[in-house]
Amino acid sequence: MPGENLSRDEARERAELLSVDGYEVVLDLRSAVDGAEPAEGPRTFRSVTTIRFRAAAPGSATFADLIAPSVNSVTLNGRELDPAAVFDGARIALADLAAENVLVVDANCAYSRTGEGMHRFVDPEDGEVYLYTQYEPADARRVYANFEQPDLKAPYRFEVTAPEGWHVWSNGAEESREGLTRRFAETAPISTYITCVVAGPYHYVTDTYTRGDLTIPLGAMCRKGLAKHFDADDVFLVTKQGFDFFHEHFDHPYPFGKYDQAFVPEYNLGAMENPGMVTFREEYIFRGKVTRAAYERRCNTILHEMAHMWFGDLVTMKWWDDLWLKESFADFMGSFSQVEATRFDQAWVTFANNRKAWAYRADQLPSTHPITADIRDLEDAKLNFDGITYAKGAAVLKQLVAYVGRDAFLEGARRYFKANAYGNTTLDDLLSVLAEVSGRDMAEWSRAWLQTAGVNVLTPVLTYDVGGRVTELAVVQEGEELRPHRVAVGLYRLEDGSLVRYAQAEADVAGASTVVAKLAGQERPDLVLVNDDDLTYCKMRFDEGSLATLRERLGSVADPLARALCWSALWNLTRDGLMPARDFISMVLAHAGRESDVGVLQMLHSQALAAVTHYAAADWREQGGRALSAVALQELRMSEPGSEHQLTWARFFAAGAATEGDFQLLLGLLDGSARIDGLDVDQELRWDFLLPLAAHGAVDEAVLAAELARDDTASGKRHQVRCLAARPSEAVKDQAWAAVVESDALSNALVEATISGMHQPSQRALLAPYAGRYFEVIERIWADRSIQIGMHVVKGMYPSLEDSETTLAATDAWLAAHADAAPALRRLVLEARDDLARALRAQACDAAAAAGPAAV
Repeated sequence: MPGENLSRDEARERAELLSVDGYEVVLDLRSAVDGAEPAEGPRTFRSVTTIRFRAAAPGSATFADLIAPSVNSVTLNGRELDPAAVFDGARIALADLAAENVLVVDANCAYSRTGEGMHRFVDPEDGEVYLYTQYEPADARRVYANFEQPDLKAPYRFEVTAPEGWHVWSNGAEESREGLTRRFAETAPISTYITCVVAGPYHYVTDTYTRGDLTIPLGAMCRKGLAKHFDADDVFLVTKQGFDFFHEHFDHPYPFGKYDQAFVPEYNLGAMENPGMVTFREEYIFRGKVTRAAYERRCNTILHEMAHMWFGDLVTMKWWDDLWLKESFADFMGSFSQVEATRFDQAWVTFANNRKAWAYRADQLPSTHPITADIRDLEDAKLNFDGITYAKGAAVLKQLVAYVGRDAFLEGARRYFKANAYGNTTLDDLLSVLAEVSGRDMAEWSRAWLQTAGVNVLTPVLTYDVGGRVTELAVVQEGEELRPHRVAVGLYRLEDGSLVRYAQAEADVAGASTVVAKLAGQERPDLVLVNDDDLTYCKMRFDEGSLATLRERLGSVADPLARALCWSALWNLTRDGLMPARDFISMVLAHAGRESDVGVLQMLHSQALAAVTHYAAADWREQGGRALSAVALQELRMSEPGSEHQLTWARFFAAGAATEGDFQLLLGLLDGSARIDGLDVDQELRWDFLLPLAAHGAVDEAVLAAELARDDTASGKRHQVRCLAARPSEAVKDQAWAAVVESDALSNALVEATISGMHQPSQRALLAPYAGRYFEVIERIWADRSIQIGMHVVKGMYPSLEDSETTLAATDAWLAAHADAAPALRRLVLEARDDLARALRAQACDAAAAAGPAAV
């Protein structure tokens, strides 16, 4: 739609012209349940917005943002404007501004099924309707007229009329109620993208947080159908622990009054930091048994969003270039506070093994960018919620803490909040306070770490004397930009069957080679870790002796963080085509059974499946898959009955099921004719078992329909849709393609489920015909669908399983012929191409290994 993609230059000009004094937003949501679905067009609700704002240049012109099917009236300073003349579907033209202005917009806005704007969900279990809003980066304009950019902050008052029997929440506390209408307290100055409304017959639980004179009302909510699974007590426990931590270290009381947390259906993100009204994906409410790692992820997300109350909500970036100012800090603070304030004191292990894997992948794509990115417009902004902005940024902040010291870092944060409360900032605002408190030159550090892209490789190079002692240990750094790294280098040796650290030295690595003098004279190590304790962001390599040790003894590394770092480094070697996929898989087969950290184990399972699917030579895939399946079954049977490791191996066994015997066991576990002591096959695990059975034709549509009848819920429906699309038939794949590409009837959650089900690694031949069709439709999809659905389709339907030079050439041909396509669309295709090219290189490495051992 013309005007929908706001540019940075337009936002800058508007910010120089306008100051916003306040919003009053009046929404009537009774239409959410009234009547049948419209025969034509979307279901709508009435939205009336009053904006009071000032203009620095009276007589000038600007525009307000609104995406709505229709506008009933527009009034500027008492003057009626013709909606047909001033509204183009995305913008409202405003001419002849006064010094002080009042804009009133009465519009009919559309409910969403894509998770953007005002999302409307009908629960198939009981027919109840649930609403919530999701705006980042710029979808508040789908719900009310506004100036949609982060640096035009203002106070908000919301008034909402909702159906009988509904609860309604917004950022502010409910102030008054008259009939079906609630009026909410005025907020502190906040940005449009973090305003929020949640409404519906939600199950609601309350509690209170107190600290000295501070009292914060707490609330947590979910759909009624999930109430029996909702462990609100644990949510509140983590919430209180987080508030204790942040109040202790930030020295700025939580500034937004109440603190509600809503777990909502069909959510596109993990969560969103709306002040006073945080929203989460409802999958964080666990319908069956899950591992400690699942609770750790939820805890991390709760604390991540809470950190945003300061980093992002209280102090907000001026434009999306500095998105890292909130996301990198929240990502870092999520793990930092977990380790220090909750039961999840090994969160840095998860960060090293899981979170940073996302960063390493993103930072090696052709679309890699500095942490402080060049964001030209809103489409760029949408794609920049990536592994660099989040995980690399967080890893770099961990390096910053090592560089300036923990106390200086936290003091810098405190000064930053005091100086910029309720305002907007850029990189320089943060660097100035960090330089002030640390005495370090932050300009050079920032240039190297925040303003350049790419990941460095650190490799140890050792020499020994005739007695076997270290004469010199140097750290060699590679990469386009050689950065300053504060690292700890650890030396490990085998003692009583375990690999333990016996020496460590911290050093400032700079330039191409740095000698760590403190380690000279140490006895020969069995293993060297150049990023011991994971202080910096780098790809860690091994010397030959260390790699030989890991092949034989990886499971014997005693420290969980050191072990996780080794696994992470080996995965990077595999992805880089330096270690054959079959070697990585062999190490998983040999050592994963000894992994004590269940989160690391789950990551290893995911990586092993990815290695077989994408990185193994085609003629070895089946053999590798069968080997994984056999070990998974062995470990499943050997695991402690009822343990989380048993559950983890059960899911891995199902995901990699490869033989008729595997399928018969899964069927037996489902119908009760087979049993594994301690394994409770609950509803979620039943669906995990049914997906591979459906993909291999071992169950039919009738079985899946019967399972849906057993689990006739929103979650059950998503699982069934995924399983239906996974069946191995041409007709099924055609139906899945049509449902996603030729129709927009499916909600965001069902689009995602259909795409996921359609693309099964065992069905390459069935999927081959869609490779060419993909390139014919993606430009139309990008133009016609919302950006969220467009991203789902363009990323998810790329023919990555048609992994051949032919697909690579077809991708290159599309890119060459569509040089003028939307930059965000081209970025998605370029990223998919890079993943495919990487897979082909890794497959070539693996194929070469068949002729003999590979050198790493």
